[in-house]
This record gives sequence, C-alpha cells and structure tokens, in this order.
Amino acid sequence: MNERHDEIIERTDEIKARGNSPAREAPDPVNVPMIRHWAEAIGDTNPRWAPGPDTEAPPAMAQVWTMYGLDPERMPGDPLPDSMKVLDDAGYTSVLGTNCDQTYARTLRPGEVPSISTRLADVVGPKATGVGEGYFITTQSTWTVGHEEVATMTFRVLKFKPGTGRPAVDPTKTARPTINRDTAYFWEGTAAGELRIQTCNACGELRHPPGPVCPSCHAMDRGHLVASGKGRVHSFLVHHAPAVPGKKLPLTLALIDLDEGVRMIGEVKGGQAEVAIGDEVEVRFDPIDDEVTLATWRPAGESDPEPDPEPEVTSDIPVWELPITPTLVVSTALATRDFQDVHHDRDRSIGHGSKDIFVNILSTNGLVQRYVTDWAGPQTQVLSCALRLGAPAFPNDTLCFTGTIVSENDGVTTIDVTAAVSIGTHANARLEIRR
Repeated sequence: MNERHDEIIERTDEIKARGNSPAREAPDPVNVPMIRHWAEAIGDTNPRWAPGPDTEAPPAMAQVWTMYGLDPERMPGDPLPDSMKVLDDAGYTSVLGTNCDQTYARTLRPGEVPSISTRLADVVGPKATGVGEGYFITTQSTWTVGHEEVATMTFRVLKFKPGTGRPAVDPTKTARPTINRDTAYFWEGTAAGELRIQTCNACGELRHPPGPVCPSCHAMDRGHLVASGKGRVHSFLVHHAPAVPGKKLPLTLALIDLDEGVRMIGEVKGGQAEVAIGDEVEVRFDPIDDEVTLATWRPAGESDPEPDPEPEVTSDIPVWELPITPTLVVSTALATRDFQDVHHDRDRSIGHGSKDIFVNILSTNGLVQRYVTDWAGPQTQVLSCALRLGAPAFPNDTLCFTGTIVSENDGVTTIDVTAAVSIGTHANARLEIRR
C-alpha cells in the first residue's frame, strides 16, 4: 500500500511542478444553440439567455465551453486528466465531482472563444469516503478571452475504487429469514402483531425454534399459541464489528426467557442504560418491508419512541422543490457536455458502486444559480459560487432548495443555498451577487 501511495504522490508531484498548463481554446465559440440547450435543460427562463442580439451566456456555463466531451483525446500537459490517469493506473477508476468554487468577472457573449489554463494544486489521500476509498484531486483554472480574465475555478474531484464504500444503512436490506412450512405461522404472526410459539397438539409441549417433530413425544401434530410477549434477558452480547446488513452498530442481541417457558433470540432496542441479565423486556414488531416483520425487544414499560418530527423548513428565499427525473439527470449532463457514464448510463453507474445515475456537479451549479436569480431578478450579476456536493441526487427523488441571506455590503449580497434530497443535503453553496 505504501509503495503504491508513494508512486501516486511522486507522479502527481511531477505534474504539480509543471505549473499552469498551456492555454487551451474552447472547441467552439460561445454560441446561441448551446446556451439555449443549457437553459432548456436547467429550466432557466432568464431572458438574458434567450436568442437575440444581446444574448449572454449564463455564468454557470463557464466550465461548459472547455469541456472535452466524448472525444477521449486530451491535450498533452493538461494536469487534470494526467492526474486522473495516475489514479486510474492505481485502481482508482471511478470519479465524482465534489467541490466547485467559481468566480465570474463578466458574462460571455456569442462569438467569443474562451481559453482555459489549469494547474494541479493538490492530491490528498487515500481517504475513506461513503462511495469508496480514494484520492481528492484539486485543480485551479482560469478562463480568458484574449488577455482578459473572465472566470476562475477551484475544482475538486474524488477518484475512488468502486465497491469500497460505506453504504448507508437501509433496513430493507436486513438479511431475510428463511420462511418455510415449519416457520410460516411464526412470520404470519409477527405481521399480525402476534408472537407465536409452536405447540405439540399431542402432548402440549411448547418449543422454539419451531420444527416438524415434537422432541418430547415425536408427534408431528403441530399448533401454536400466542405468547404474552414478555420475558427476561437470560444473556446478551453487544456486536461492534463486522458490519451487519441493514443494521446500525453497535447491535445488542439477547437470549430471552419468555414467560411461557421457552427461549428466543432477538435484538434489544431502546433503553437509557446498558442491557443487564435479568432485565424485563417486551416484544415489539418492526416491519422491514411489505412481507417480513421482525420481533425485537425493548425494556418493559418503555414506550415506543416518537417519530422524529419533520424539520421546519426556514428560508429567506421562497422554497423551490424540483422533481428529479431521469430526463433531468441526462439532459442536464449532456447540456453541460459532461459525458461521464454515471450521469446517463444506469448499468455503468451501478457498476461503479452507485444505485442509479445521478445529477452532475455542473448541473447542480446551474440549478443553484437559477434558484437565486429567479428570486433576485433576471438582471442579477452572479459574482461567485462556491459549491460543495454531499448526498447524490438520484431520479425519483426531489431537490428542495432553500436560501439564507448572510449579508449585504456595498451592493453585494451573500447568500447560502442548501439543496436537499430525501437522504440528506445534496449541496451547500455560497453565492455573491449584485442586483
């Protein structure tokens, strides 16, 4: 591991020592069709981007003009693809944009040809992240038209190994019990809110776990009774590692002496103190999906926890909720000339460790700026946008945008924007605007 790390740092230090890359011109001049396609995909109806004699390019498109596109050939000396190649060679083959801090001196006009020059600022790793172990690559870029600086960007990507991430806990991923004709009655009971114990109809013996034959009289005439759901902790253990599918660690497992005289193993939840032998417990029923309900245990007399209240949404700017559709994900990725497969090829995205395609960072940048300028007015000048990505934005979810006005000084308004999805915060951004 150390040898591989040392090689990565040695090779990227060589790239860092090269400094700024030669200026690379955009493959096409700033043009109305690309602006129109971008605005349609982002849903930005600002008249400044509409076709006409005074058309301007949205500031969020600064990076779009110099994206490489589908052509795999890269300009010699470009530090970002060169650095990514180093990580590819080391097995870190997946990529995810994480940070994008841009400043804008002015908007671009159709016919102008921007050029980009980039230097490698830093490579940090290996780091354990939610998507996988990887290295963060940070570059700093400047766009110019002629000798005029028009925009800058500090950009960070994560190059990671697919399949090495820490998946979020999903209770529906809990290992499913084996259900057969000997145990079906038990799981039918938990689904109905009953704790059932198998009985022998011949001799009356109770038994758990259930089986086809009575261990006492060897009869095969089976029935069941509904237990009280009360018992005491006979013994227990606290499981800290390794991870258990669908469970948050540490996990307390106990052997329960039921009042009816049989023993049952189950998870103990709740309680203000550690479980102790002899503690009285009561059964609870926790559905993990539409078909299976598990029997778990809580300290006797403890009420079920109240569900977490829905957090109150506060915003200085009207809240905007945007449904995430596959069309939105794919169309915005293509409009920003981002052809990474994780944004439009579901099978490839899953192969990289994701559950689906997801919104790319350039699109999030555009949506955040649309949100602010829709509120502030079409003539608003965006001076800067510093964006940090968090939870991925997958199709069939909703992006909820809120904004907080941080300050207003010398005609410049600073605004913090949060874009949230169902699993957490998708992006935080701080913008400076002039109205």
